[in-house]
Amino acid sequence: MDEVQFRFRDDEAVDHPAVTVDSFVDQSNASAVRIEPGDDARALLPLLDRIRLVEVNFPSFTDGRGYSAARILREAGYAGEMRAVGDVLIDQLPHMRRCGFDSFAPQKPLDEADARAAFDRWPEVYQAAIDGRAPIWAKRHG
Repeated sequence: MDEVQFRFRDDEAVDHPAVTVDSFVDQSNASAVRIEPGDDARALLPLLDRIRLVEVNFPSFTDGRGYSAARILREAGYAGEMRAVGDVLIDQLPHMRRCGFDSFAPQKPLDEADARAAFDRWPEVYQAAIDGRAPIWAKRHG
């Protein structure tokens, strides 16, 4: 995945507001979808070419289902904006980025300097993910 700017916003104009997964499947003019916990992101796979924005809701920092939704869509080739919304915390940002999120709209404001520091905190990773960073073992053993 190419390097991207980390955006903390919810003000980007899209053609249509984000709709639920079920509504998106039924609407031919929608370009933004919101995935709620329990929604099956795989329902969107045949429609990836229509989507400009995917919002993934994290109603609680303890609910990790949104990570899986993001990874499913990125691994299937979705290249548009993937926005984490809701109870998004500083400590989660690096993990969210590794799963494919490139913008964030937390319900409580985050300090951008703290967020950038969180992204840079661990230069090495242990497993492969959608962000394309090489795991430490691959660097060591080629």
